[in-house]
Amino acid sequence: MSVDGWLADTRTSYDTVAESYADMLRDGLAKYPHLMSALALFADTVAAAGGGPVADVGCGPGHVTAHLRGLGADAFGVDLSPGMVEAARRDHPGVRFEVGSMTDLDLADGSVAGLLAWWSLIHVPDEEVPGVFAHFRRVLRPGGPLLLGFHVGDASHLKTEGYGGHPMNVYIHRRRPERVGAWLREAGFVVEAQTLLDPDESKPSAMLFARRLA
Repeated sequence: MSVDGWLADTRTSYDTVAESYADMLRDGLAKYPHLMSALALFADTVAAAGGGPVADVGCGPGHVTAHLRGLGADAFGVDLSPGMVEAARRDHPGVRFEVGSMTDLDLADGSVAGLLAWWSLIHVPDEEVPGVFAHFRRVLRPGGPLLLGFHVGDASHLKTEGYGGHPMNVYIHRRRPERVGAWLREAGFVVEAQTLLDPDESKPSAMLFARRLA
């Protein structure tokens, strides 16, 4: 599938489910203490390095962006879906949200102090991931932290129905942390920590903390 093809399908799918997705996630973080702890550590890491803008790439309805701001981070959100950005702006007035793609980030080189991709890489095909990570490295300051969350596994599947029963047409890609870590190292990052979530469940997830090399 061409880049335009999967991006268009992802954009349309999330425009379709934006309102239902925002309703579902509005208070969702409170149920996941391990995720909240990771976000707190990420915000603290950015602050310890002097602070600065933090990009939440693939921010969806903006609940994580807003949470980071509550932790003191100067966070803003970027999402492919105009519908998601509209929901984020409505639910979190005063927070910066903009439409954009992680495959071609419209951010200046070295302009962000930290970058978060919170389960937003899951629709990116394998062959596009190295290019996405190159963009992440480009926009991060040297030494800037990167926090990734993603589904763990070896397979991909097509999601045809989503939140609220609305139609979707997106592939969900599950990947091993070792593979994601290898892509990061090739892109110029050092991986500092790896956490496996729900390892006893059939569909675990993982978080990787990395840092841009100088």
